[in-house]
Amino acid sequence: MSLLNIENVEVTYKGKGLKKDFKALKGVSLDIRPGECVGLVGESGSGKTTLGRAVLGLAPVTGGSITLEGREIAHASRAERAELARDIQVVFQDPYSSLNPSMSIEQILTEPMLVRNWSKADANKRVRELLDSVGLPADAAERRPREFSGGQRQRIAIARALALDPKLIVCDEPVSALDLTTQAKVLDLFLEIQERTNVAYLFISHDLAVVRHLSHRVAVMYQGEIVEWGQGEQVTQNPQHPYTKRLMMAAPVPNPVEQTARREERRRMMAAGLI
Repeated sequence: MSLLNIENVEVTYKGKGLKKDFKALKGVSLDIRPGECVGLVGESGSGKTTLGRAVLGLAPVTGGSITLEGREIAHASRAERAELARDIQVVFQDPYSSLNPSMSIEQILTEPMLVRNWSKADANKRVRELLDSVGLPADAAERRPREFSGGQRQRIAIARALALDPKLIVCDEPVSALDLTTQAKVLDLFLEIQERTNVAYLFISHDLAVVRHLSHRVAVMYQGEIVEWGQGEQVTQNPQHPYTKRLMMAAPVPNPVEQTARREERRRMMAAGLI
C-alpha cells in the first residue's frame, strides 16, 4: 500500500497583465511507499520543485489529486496543513537561509514541539536525541546557526524535519549547496536515518548521481511531465528516454577519460538529434 499517491496533478500559475497562464505540471502521477525513497530528477524549470511544493501545499493544485494514506491533501486548509506537519516535513536546499539566524539551535528544534504543547522538559530531551541522531554534540543546542558549517547546518535542518517523527520528508535539493565530500556524508546520513526510522523521502535533485545513491525508484521530469519512471538502478544506469540519457551524459564523473568520452557521445547524440 502506498503512503503518498499523486494522480494526474496539474499546477497552473495565472498570468498577470499580458502574460499567459503557465502550466508547470501537466498531469503528473507517482506514488511513494512507506520507508521508500523516490528520486525526482530534472533540470531547472522541469517542474520537480513545483511538485514538491504541491505536496507541501505551497503550489496551487489546479487538477488531479494528492492523497496521504488515502486522505486528500491537495486542497487542505491552513488548519489541516498544521496537522499534516506531523506526517509531512521538508528539508530545503539552502542550509544558510532555512534556519533563523537569531534563534539558538535549541529554540529552532523545540519550536514545532512547543507549538503542539509538549512540555519544555520533553522538548529538550527530544532535542538531545535529535542532535545525537544527526551526529552533532549536545552543546550545539546552545549555539546559533552562524557558528556551524554548511554541512552541519543541513544536519540541523534534517534534525528539525525529524522532530515530530514524520512519515514523509520532502527533500528539495538538500545537498546541492554543499561540497562533494560533505554531500556524501549528508547522503549517508539520510540513508542511516531511513533505515532507523522507516521514514519515506521524496528526494528532489538535478543530479542523477545523487538520486542513484539512495533512491529505490526514480522519476525523471521534463517540461512538467514525467518522461521516465522505474527502479532506481534501471533509470540511472540504463535509461531509456533520450532526456534521461542527456542528464546522464551531463553528470560529471571522476575519471577524465570517461568524462571526455561522455562529452563526445553527448555531442554526437545532439548532432544526430537523438537528445
